[in-house]
Amino acid sequence: MKKYTYTESKDTRSGFGAGLLEAGQKNENVVALCADLIGSLKMNDFIKAYPERFFQIGIAEANMMGIAAGLTIGGKIPFTGTFANFSTGRVYDQIRQSIAYSGKNVKICASHAGLTLGEDGATHQILEDIGLMKMLPGMTVINPCDYNQTKAATVALVDHEGPVYLRFGRPVVPNFTPADQKFEIGKAVMLNEGTDVTIVATGHLVWEAIQAGEELEKLGISAEIINIHTIKPLDEDAILKSVTKTGCVVTAEEHNRLGGLGDSVAQLLAQKLPTPQEYVAVNDSFGESGTPAQLMEKYGLNAANIVNAVRKVITRK
Repeated sequence: MKKYTYTESKDTRSGFGAGLLEAGQKNENVVALCADLIGSLKMNDFIKAYPERFFQIGIAEANMMGIAAGLTIGGKIPFTGTFANFSTGRVYDQIRQSIAYSGKNVKICASHAGLTLGEDGATHQILEDIGLMKMLPGMTVINPCDYNQTKAATVALVDHEGPVYLRFGRPVVPNFTPADQKFEIGKAVMLNEGTDVTIVATGHLVWEAIQAGEELEKLGISAEIINIHTIKPLDEDAILKSVTKTGCVVTAEEHNRLGGLGDSVAQLLAQKLPTPQEYVAVNDSFGESGTPAQLMEKYGLNAANIVNAVRKVITRK
């Protein structure tokens, strides 16, 4: 049974902007910080509604993380905003020492993640951020798939105590999850039930997995498709239940195959249910300049690659 309906295409960063405004309405302790990228992070509506609760830090991302950590001591719930590359790689030491180590209630909100940042090229297309963040003790890692889910995830962070890395993107992508769907941190979403293979996808690759599932259906292959919006903590029960039924799995993500969702799933299966697995991810390389569609095709991150991975993994059962 399919549990998704395509409605329109929107960028996930706009979902964050809408969610941030709603988060501010929900709790007066929500504050926002930005490193000179207000328009790119879609933070304008929050600033218009709550100018006294916004801090423009400028191009000083490490300082932004330190300030955010300090604000939590007074009971504030800070949401930081900048590109994923600057939210993680540039400020890893500050996140580790000032936020993660001391368990500060900071929400690290990162736009322009992965290859679909596009034409800005390899220096800005961080593909290691999920791995960097999930290795930090106590850090929750969330990678929603569309506008609606990004908005819901942003609002959900208000009631979650502890540091969170929220990852979203720049391009316009299909919006297909229900606008009223409850977002539960750590709880996977079943999108399509199947019997032959489990496809576990996250972020922009969820829609590609859906397209792959429809193509596989034409080939007589029944794919169970799971949307893993929370990479840490991983919904182990949902994955194990599905893989027990199908006997093989394909993981799909817009991230380096080292350290991302695929590795989390492989670690789980190695410990509890050894299972044939194939990865759809960037194969240990940096990106390059190009349109999102060009890059997704060149680096093997589209529906056709998921179909090929499924056909390969099924032969290993």
